[in-house]
Amino acid sequence: MTLGQKQRLFARLLPRLLDKVFELGLEYTVGDAYRDPRVHGAMGVRKSYSHPRSAHKLRLAIDLNLFRGADFLEQTADHEQLGTWWEQQHPLCRWGGRFDDGNHYSIEHDGVK
Repeated sequence: MTLGQKQRLFARLLPRLLDKVFELGLEYTVGDAYRDPRVHGAMGVRKSYSHPRSAHKLRLAIDLNLFRGADFLEQTADHEQLGTWWEQQHPLCRWGGRFDDGNHYSIEHDGVK
């Protein structure tokens, strides 16, 4: 699959992910999605807090901040049900709870999660 095909796949799957949050009785705010290389550095370069090889730089990732009522759910365990659901949506779907980034949801490309 090309990068463009994966970006379009991510765009198709993302609304399902966001709807699933509500199905679970939660709400969300959007954290980071696309990380512009002019700000965060080109792929492989660290110019900010962003990982040098971030799926955000490829338009393949989003960070979601989950809430139950007014309570911010900041633990990886709070994302586990959503994360494991996300992983089942496509063989390339990755959840950051598997690599110490619990609110991260992405599509893998060339080993970048």
